[in-house]
Amino acid sequence: MSEAGTQASAVTGKRAVRGYKIVVLGDGGVGKSALTMQFVCHQFLDYHDPTIEDVYQHQARIDGEPAQLEILDTAGQPEFTAMREQYMRAGEGFVVCYSVIARRSFDEALEYKKLIDRVRSADTTPIVLVANKCDLEHLRKVSTEEGRALASQWDCPFFETSAAQRVYVDDAFHGLVCEIRRREGKRKQAASKLKKAKTSPLRQFLRNFNVRKKHNGPLNST
Repeated sequence: MSEAGTQASAVTGKRAVRGYKIVVLGDGGVGKSALTMQFVCHQFLDYHDPTIEDVYQHQARIDGEPAQLEILDTAGQPEFTAMREQYMRAGEGFVVCYSVIARRSFDEALEYKKLIDRVRSADTTPIVLVANKCDLEHLRKVSTEEGRALASQWDCPFFETSAAQRVYVDDAFHGLVCEIRRREGKRKQAASKLKKAKTSPLRQFLRNFNVRKKHNGPLNST
């Protein structure tokens, strides 16, 4: 996928809206599709075929700025592992999900992060860690503290969500867009500083040259 495609904008009226390509990752059964459908359609799915992958378009205003989200809801079944690297390369930001009632899904979240790091070869990839099904407290197997500790280790936002009760669903997706913007801003700032650092020796040379020229006066031709 080209960089132009990644940075694509949707046009609404006369104003261009920044596009964001988001990939939802996680073990099968953690509620990825339910989260996505709640965010996009405000509907809760009791069942979704885990072998189906869908792409959703959704426009939202986040921190006062419009955003066009293209969300890839991936299949978490083992037979689809060969396609995961394609997701990693295509996505601009990632929602990594696990279920608080399934310890194995928490362990799998770690594997998804390792795969993202390997494919993207960077530690600045925007990610949010999402612990879904927090409404099923009586069945909890993964504590809130464990989720927070992992998010701190990854240096990313953390949300405990309930797709069934629509708890912090919008916050998770909005948080990822904010994370993309934050890291994009840091990259631009770093690039600007690097550019200044590269040009400063030349500027200093020209400045010194002009000072010497003024001090010595114009060269007289004979």
